[in-house]
Amino acid sequence: MIRQGDLSLIIKTAEKSEVEICGFLFGKREGENASVEIVSFITNRLDSPNAFEMEPLEMVRAIDDAEARGLQVVGIFHSHLKCPPRPSGHDLKGMNLWPVVWLIVDDRGNYGAYVLEGDKIREVEVKLV
Repeated sequence: MIRQGDLSLIIKTAEKSEVEICGFLFGKREGENASVEIVSFITNRLDSPNAFEMEPLEMVRAIDDAEARGLQVVGIFHSHLKCPPRPSGHDLKGMNLWPVVWLIVDDRGNYGAYVLEGDKIREVEVKLV
């Protein structure tokens, strides 16, 4: 679950950006369900419209802050510019390293959420609250 306002903020930021945006979704997990409590934007150190890598020091600070609040990484978000919000080959590599929900938005307001199960990508429902 993610608040409509948080999803809208991610989408609006992606629509205005000339590079892929990225960050963490922090919250709590109950079984297969996750609820997002904090959206944390992280600088894309590649500064690229076609790829992203989160800035490592910002990642550590964001994770430390979330853990101090009793939260964990429940998802990663990023944008795709000029292409559909579906995982790319580069995303698949990241999904292997970060086995959480991947929320992908495009620059037209579309979005999708995905998890990697074995070697298969599965789309998951985004519940708005």
